[in-house]
Amino acid sequence: MSTNSETTRVERPWGEYCTINGGDYEGFKVKKIIVRPGCRLSLQSHANRSEHWVIARGIAKVQLGDEFTELRRNHYIYIPVNSKHRIENIGNEPLMFIETQIGEYLGEDDITRYEDDYNRA
Repeated sequence: MSTNSETTRVERPWGEYCTINGGDYEGFKVKKIIVRPGCRLSLQSHANRSEHWVIARGIAKVQLGDEFTELRRNHYIYIPVNSKHRIENIGNEPLMFIETQIGEYLGEDDITRYEDDYNRA
């Protein structure tokens, strides 16, 4: 059983995240993610992991494939491997959600971006 706990805060143009537990090769990773009001993550997919998102605070608009869903506190969504997805903070306060990643490799380089508000590759 893993007890690795890295709580280093990582800044992004849309907000920040920190890894709560797990690691790139441990089969799981748990992150706390905060998205500033009016900001959104890139439309992206992952080849090696699925994700489970639980909203802890705020109001989110989530895109999964071609479907859009509004999520609030205590709502959740499952993101399958290779699915295009995005989350946006549509509220007036910071959006906080817990992301649990499941897969054999969970590195930050396992990302394909299709659209990005911040012109990242």
